[in-house]
Amino acid sequence: MRVALIQLSSGDNPAENLAETLRYVDQAAGLGAEFILTPEVTNCVSTSRSHQQAVLTSEEHDLTLQAIREKARTLGVWVLIGSLALKTDDPNGRFANRSFLVSPMGDIAARYDKIHMFDVDVSETESYRESKGYRPGTESVLATIGETPIGLTICYDVRFPYLYRALAQAGAKILTVPSAFAQTTGKAHWHVLLRARAIETGSFLLAPAQCGQNTPKRSTFGHSLAVSPWGDILADGGTESGVTMVDLDLDDVEKSRQRIPSLRHDREFSGPA
Repeated sequence: MRVALIQLSSGDNPAENLAETLRYVDQAAGLGAEFILTPEVTNCVSTSRSHQQAVLTSEEHDLTLQAIREKARTLGVWVLIGSLALKTDDPNGRFANRSFLVSPMGDIAARYDKIHMFDVDVSETESYRESKGYRPGTESVLATIGETPIGLTICYDVRFPYLYRALAQAGAKILTVPSAFAQTTGKAHWHVLLRARAIETGSFLLAPAQCGQNTPKRSTFGHSLAVSPWGDILADGGTESGVTMVDLDLDDVEKSRQRIPSLRHDREFSGPA
């Protein structure tokens, strides 16, 4: 499978972000990609809830979703829209952080709402409260690309290994982790977390990322990664916007799982008290 990871530096203007995204999707398809992935919050990176209320829409009216569905149909490719920030019917006005798998027919093959919210105090000067603006999802999602099972996750999910283990044990051979990782935590943990999830599950990890100075108050780490089931980094997108191509040999999944069959070695245990 030929895959393209699109790395973006999305700002807070959805129309501008869409134009850049479509340009990179065209570029990726021209390079032979069968499966194209974009990062978390492809449509809008913003730290202002009032601005988000002004520019975001519901899924039914989101122009980014409509345009990428049409582009996927025109090009005949699979596209994972890493996630879109979308208005919902949440009583507190919170948004959804929702990933979409789009088929070569332009149909929505799967949706996944980010489960784990990034509510952290990285330092005295750097803190995040994602749950104030976004409602968490409650369901894991396994989809298929052709005959290949794929598990959908988003960004902070990567710190919760049980989600990835459950998806792999349900059959996933590819796990997607579209992200907008912070600079501080990215430098410390990004590569090792993705390699760990790949090794633990014997799966390919595909992680398209946001990069650069997205807004005056928000910058992201970049380094879109493709990791093999054995934990090798197959591709690294660096720190600039662009397209990173990688070819996956899906037979490597079974080879890795035969060598280390840990997905079959669960044991029940008691405690801790």
